[in-house]
Amino acid sequence: MVCMCCKKQYPVNNMISDVHYWQNGRIGDFVVKQPMILGHEASGRVVKVGSSVKHLKEGDRVAIEPGVPRDIDEFFKSGHYNLSPSIFFCATPPDDGNLCRYYKHNANFCYKLPDNVTYEEGALIEPLSVGIHACRRAGVSLGSMVFICGADLSSDRLAMAKELGADFLLPVRKEDTPQELSKKVEEMLGCMPQITIECTGVQSSIQTAIYGTRSGGVVVLVGLGAEMATVPLLNAAVREVDIRGVFRYCNTWPMAIAMLASKKVNVKPLVTHRFPLEQALEAFETTRQGLGVKVMLKCDKSDQKP
Repeated sequence: MVCMCCKKQYPVNNMISDVHYWQNGRIGDFVVKQPMILGHEASGRVVKVGSSVKHLKEGDRVAIEPGVPRDIDEFFKSGHYNLSPSIFFCATPPDDGNLCRYYKHNANFCYKLPDNVTYEEGALIEPLSVGIHACRRAGVSLGSMVFICGADLSSDRLAMAKELGADFLLPVRKEDTPQELSKKVEEMLGCMPQITIECTGVQSSIQTAIYGTRSGGVVVLVGLGAEMATVPLLNAAVREVDIRGVFRYCNTWPMAIAMLASKKVNVKPLVTHRFPLEQALEAFETTRQGLGVKVMLKCDKSDQKP
């Protein structure tokens, strides 16, 4: 196996789960045991390539897929490399991330950006890929009615969801029960949705997702919460509601780039704050406080504008 790598200078990098490592030192079974560079959502400019790299050259603008399988195992061969137990993943212990000005990455997982796709859009391919993979797992297609659990306790995030294409919004009160919420969803849509994508990992939200999905439908669990959760499993079983897991993504970068290049998907409104790398602590604190949506760190001193 030939290792093909290229070095990149990173203009932008944004963070969400990185804050959890900063504050808690772990996400689920992934525990920080030694100092680690954060950052896993990034784009950059190639400054050097390895001798075996043919599809990239110095000066190319690229988006970085942070998960790279170390071995050619059964998961790699079947196209599910995200499930490989040997996968390298940026900013997942013990692997360092890419929140730095210069970083080396496997060239096979560096994707050239079209001229009309910005560095910021390139960095947002990572979270966009989470959505693409979740939709694939759910079987979303044209005409699918989809219920998304995620932004329900934040009025600002609900407003952003509306701006980005949500047809209906459902504000949630803490006293609402999962059964009551599922009934509200049905009343709002006129029927129960075939697909629910749960993005919080919160037990009550998972329960709402199951109760609120049409018989024979699909619930996809994207959010990571507690290891154990009490869910109405019998309700799902007797109604043949499939519960499917999601672990990151695989084979999504080409589609995401095409979606952004076509301008049919607009991720730009998601970026609400920008900081130079020297203000990383302030940027992380902004994210920790839940301000805005996506916080960008600009690693290139000459590129500090949107």
